[in-house]
Amino acid sequence: MSFLKFRKTAAVPAPAPDVVAAFVQGYSIEVMPRTAAKVESFAEILPVGTRVYIAHLEGTPIEEMVATAARIAGEGFPVMPHFPARIIPDRATLADWIARYQGEAGVDQALVLAGGIGGAIGEFDNSMQLLDSGLFDKAGFKRLHVAGHPEGNKDIDPDGGLHNVSEALRWKQGFSERTDAEMAITTQFCFEPGPVIQWAEGLREAGIALPVHIGVAGPAKLQTLIKFAIACGVGPSLSVLQRRAADVTKLLTPYEPTDFVAALAAHRQAHPDFAITNLHLFPLGGIRASTDWAAAHGAAPQKASSP
Repeated sequence: MSFLKFRKTAAVPAPAPDVVAAFVQGYSIEVMPRTAAKVESFAEILPVGTRVYIAHLEGTPIEEMVATAARIAGEGFPVMPHFPARIIPDRATLADWIARYQGEAGVDQALVLAGGIGGAIGEFDNSMQLLDSGLFDKAGFKRLHVAGHPEGNKDIDPDGGLHNVSEALRWKQGFSERTDAEMAITTQFCFEPGPVIQWAEGLREAGIALPVHIGVAGPAKLQTLIKFAIACGVGPSLSVLQRRAADVTKLLTPYEPTDFVAALAAHRQAHPDFAITNLHLFPLGGIRASTDWAAAHGAAPQKASSP
């Protein structure tokens, strides 16, 4: 039985700027080795303590991933590398990656996910198998995040349904009760607040107590967002971009996530137990564009101190 449902939610008045600022505080951001290399100093653009995820795309050597983690950690930021199950050939490789991240970058947290490739290259096909390996617990990882899909995921449910993603989150909730690591759900980016709010409320109704870090697309050209949204399987909320594309006056204006974030902030103000606790920025239009947006909405950077 699925707990994911899509229905319209009642309109909520726009929140005051300080409410949005409180919601933006504590955001995280995602980078790749090649995009991180373009940033001269993360300490100059990120608030102290900002968690930096490092996406591991198929074909990226582990050496580049670890070097990027070490560089960002060296600037004083907690780093959370991706561990995509389907590109990890075997248990020995997983153990080696964990040891490298710990030994060279002091990493003690990870985003554990299946990975969006066609099929597994080795013995792992999903994030549950990685978690069940016991290697993260053995290594003493303090924080483990797992992927969430507010609009479903056809890699997990090829029929377009929602059964498998729902059952996977139930398993991960159970795992969170068996591990000492702190856990949270980090989601794909979305654009339509109504379905996201309904999904998050459905989690609590289904007994999923993990906090949610909602994926937010940073400022970018509309054409760029539509391309990424289609490639990443963003579903119902894609209509927001399509409506914007139909408005000639907005076609050349960069998208900003302000309205989306404000709607979530307003809901959280009205419902303090809201499952969504943090924002996770996908800098599809560039890292600096996303950090500038966050700073303009209450998360101003302060120079981080080196460890």
